Amino acid sequence: MTMYIGIDIGGTSIKCGLVDGNGHISRKVTRTTATTKSDIMADLVAMVQELQTDGPVAGIGVSMPGVVQSDGFLTTAGAVTAFEQINLRDELQAQTKLPVIIENDANAAAIAEQWLGVALIINNQVYRGAHARSGEFGWMVVDDDDIDIEMGTLNFRGATVIGLIRRYNQFSTDTVNDAREIFKRAAAGETLAKHVFHSYYYSLAKGIINLMVAFDPEIVVIGGGISANETFMTNLNATIADLHANHNSIKQLKLAPVVPARLRNDAGMIGAVYQLIKRG
Repeated sequence: MTMYIGIDIGGTSIKCGLVDGNGHISRKVTRTTATTKSDIMADLVAMVQELQTDGPVAGIGVSMPGVVQSDGFLTTAGAVTAFEQINLRDELQAQTKLPVIIENDANAAAIAEQWLGVALIINNQVYRGAHARSGEFGWMVVDDDDIDIEMGTLNFRGATVIGLIRRYNQFSTDTVNDAREIFKRAAAGETLAKHVFHSYYYSLAKGIINLMVAFDPEIVVIGGGISANETFMTNLNATIADLHANHNSIKQLKLAPVVPARLRNDAGMIGAVYQLIKRG
């Protein structure tokens, strides 16, 4: 069977898997995301070469955050800021000698799940919009900020890893670089960590309710590593229920269930490979 390599580049880790034409992953390798472009590229090439020792592969599908143009150019790159304004497809193809496609991580996960995630799928195709920015709901304004309205978006109110860390470090003298450490501190009862997570859940819940009202989906799927955290899913659903009950205009409406992705942390890799297979 033809084999492919799926890569999911995130702000904290890079996951690389050997994927067959049915979406089954036979082997995975993981590395911590470096901070410089050269180091990240070196890690990507090394991971690809490691998986190639299992046999020949037909191509590479990459899932990563940000605004991804159809030619592989990254207008933005989410938490992976070292990759902003580069053509990742061309650079990775040149270094691996394999065909490469680049897909936005939320789009890739939604493709893999075939549900509505933070992406729009219409007639089995990802709707990208006129400027390839469709689905970037992280820029939705959910709060006020007197200085810069961008600070009131989901991205900066904590609904992303980088946003959560930024919010915590604004008020802590013991700063962190990993959102998992904030989880640990909240579980241990630290007041600041608990407060940041309270704000985090409400910002994310506001955004999800806005999307429910706009699209009336059957289901909302939460992907990424955080979806495996049962405490996160329980608290998020409780917060959505609280906001729903206190919104007079929609509290009589039945909102879509919010569930973790079936494919969990593998959805990005599988979705990117599926796009590669479709393009032949």
